Amino acid sequence: MAAPEPDPGRAPGTGSAPHTTAETGNTPGSAPDPAPGPEPLTVPSMSAGPDFVLRPWEMSDLPLVREASLDPYIPLITTIPAPYSEAAAEAFVRGQWERAATGAGYPFAIVRSRDRRPVGAIGLWLRELPEGRASLGYWLTDTARGQGVARAALRTVTGWALRDLGVPRLQLYIEPWNTASARIAEDIGFRREGLLRGWQQVGDERRDMAVYALLNSDGAVDGRAVTAH
Repeated sequence: MAAPEPDPGRAPGTGSAPHTTAETGNTPGSAPDPAPGPEPLTVPSMSAGPDFVLRPWEMSDLPLVREASLDPYIPLITTIPAPYSEAAAEAFVRGQWERAATGAGYPFAIVRSRDRRPVGAIGLWLRELPEGRASLGYWLTDTARGQGVARAALRTVTGWALRDLGVPRLQLYIEPWNTASARIAEDIGFRREGLLRGWQQVGDERRDMAVYALLNSDGAVDGRAVTAH
């Protein structure tokens, strides 16, 4: 699993400013109108190969939240509620909708095609997009690991972000012990750039994170050319 943005659902700097029309513009000596906030985002649905689909979160995904809440690691690096309650799970799903509505990023549920069962989540977070970079994070429930789910989802969102959205730089933060996630990132084309000491709070302690990056100019992803916008 690649660590999501810290405290997802409450990313700073993503609130919308009030809309100002010509009729309600500034009067001499008044404070300037606030700058427009980020535009709301529409989370698309897309195929992640023949076996998985990425789609917006739905209230029908509460069983996925329940399963993730029982994992010893996922609640430490996300806002998945633990212990689980239906009210907290519903608030979590609404939080994913809010992230898109405020322009913070694109949260996807990862769904198995054959039975439409959600098995994990992946997100593209845009808090640093004004500086030309975005970050990715994902997690899978225990029963979905080792089946190529993470690779399919990460490859799909990476290619979409670079080609269709024109993001100049994508970043992943992975704990050094997580060799499986590191191998997946490198297979897709991410390069390890260094170790960030005490980068993120995980549970009761600060943890190191290895940073992996992929540039729009680095070349092909999944056999398809990347075109910089």
